[in-house]
Amino acid sequence: MGRKSKWPGVRPAGLASIEIDFRYRGVRCREKLKLLPTPANLARAAKHRYAILAAIDAGTFDYSVTFPGSRAGTRFAEAEEPARGLLLEEYLEDWLEARKKVLKSSTWNDYRKTVRGVLVQEFGRKTLADIRRADLREWAEKQDCGNKRLANVQSVLRAALADAVHDELLEHNVMSDWTYERKEAPKSVDDVDPLTADEQAAVLKSAKEPQHRNLIQFALWTGLRTSELCALRWGDIDWIRGVVRVQRALTQAAGEPETPKTRRGAREVKLLRAANEALNAQKAYTLLRDAEVFMNPRTNEAWAGDQPIRKTMWEPILRRAGVRYRRPYQTRHTYASMMLTAGESPVWVAQQMGHADMTMIARTYGRWITDAVPDAGSKAEALFGQRPAATEGVG
Repeated sequence: MGRKSKWPGVRPAGLASIEIDFRYRGVRCREKLKLLPTPANLARAAKHRYAILAAIDAGTFDYSVTFPGSRAGTRFAEAEEPARGLLLEEYLEDWLEARKKVLKSSTWNDYRKTVRGVLVQEFGRKTLADIRRADLREWAEKQDCGNKRLANVQSVLRAALADAVHDELLEHNVMSDWTYERKEAPKSVDDVDPLTADEQAAVLKSAKEPQHRNLIQFALWTGLRTSELCALRWGDIDWIRGVVRVQRALTQAAGEPETPKTRRGAREVKLLRAANEALNAQKAYTLLRDAEVFMNPRTNEAWAGDQPIRKTMWEPILRRAGVRYRRPYQTRHTYASMMLTAGESPVWVAQQMGHADMTMIARTYGRWITDAVPDAGSKAEALFGQRPAATEGVG
């Protein structure tokens, strides 16, 4: 068995040259350096190889400059030729228009904001073939935002470049298997900020308009998203089985209800007593129209999205109630925290909220699970703990 090389990826290639081995754009490359394979030159070649790997990682490696005359460099250059004169701005606009046919309106609108608000402004004058990881890294390091926002921008560019590879405009996606991420301090403010029982009572009491009160009470006791509440129709209520079928959502960007983005998003939610009471109270206002359950009393039309609910209903009610402001989405967090605090099964709660499994529940609402039942284990003790002690000295 041969000895392991002191310089990985570097080996003598005859009496007067050294070969270095590396991967570039998913292809294994071997290039020879005209150096005598002495220990000093092998170490020198290893440093050269490390510099190449660093440049590849940074997206600044130019094969034809590093190895002029190389056949591999020529092949890489020829593969990129279709994108050499195509500006990223031009490609992204065409790509965005093509994606409009296959994406939900809300998702496409997010893509549009990212493409036109960030990618085109920052990198639009670069050619498609010249975009590099280093460009993204340099931009990201200047931004005053969290990793989630940075990841969203990179995700859109990654998807666009992947389609460029598929269309043979590029040979390799420089964003593949790479995401810039900065170290972040733990968040000081928890996004999960449910309303307490007293705050819920104050909010419902301050909802002078009955339809507002019905909507809030139903939201608190079903955990539906605001977009799902806007799209809920009377035909979605199964009074016999006592469930509501969640099968569409209305976002501000979409303009019309859309099916849920995930399979789990379409679900059945049990109608608990308070939610059932809210529905029965709402019957007097919208049932005979056989359309949306909850409507804007000012317009007698369905709510157009979460913004009208927040501005014309939610914010004024919270001010009258003297309750600290949270966004309407906190009704969903309130539902989850109530269910878990009462000791309901996290698996059941996950199903009611449309999560694929209880992973999200555990990560987001873990502290309510931990503190849910002060006498945790007492049910098991009552059922199994009265067995007689084992007889000592048997055998």
